[in-house]
Amino acid sequence: MSKYLLNKFLFTVDRDPELVERYREDPQAMVEWWESSEANRILACNLGESSTWLRFEDEERVALSTHDYPKLFELGAHPFLTLTLFIAMFERDHEEPLGFQLEYARRLSHLSLPYPDIAT
Repeated sequence: MSKYLLNKFLFTVDRDPELVERYREDPQAMVEWWESSEANRILACNLGESSTWLRFEDEERVALSTHDYPKLFELGAHPFLTLTLFIAMFERDHEEPLGFQLEYARRLSHLSLPYPDIAT
């Protein structure tokens, strides 16, 4: 499992409104595309450098492809990265103020301290 790769996905997708929409509309295709073309790029590097070994584990791929943010949290994805991306995708679906944030808290309420380790 690579918490680094999970967090890299959340970080890079959250910073591009087009990628956010692609991930919202077709998460499985988005995860497949990102893993095959973006996962091995070096962050903040415009020189064409890349690695060749990074890939999601099946459990990570499924959680990303189904927008299963409680599972992503359990796998060690950083909660701030998860929350900000999913707010961008789903806040618009809630009428009440902080609607998605309250849903996020409800769906993670089964977890208690100590939370999963988020160190990469």
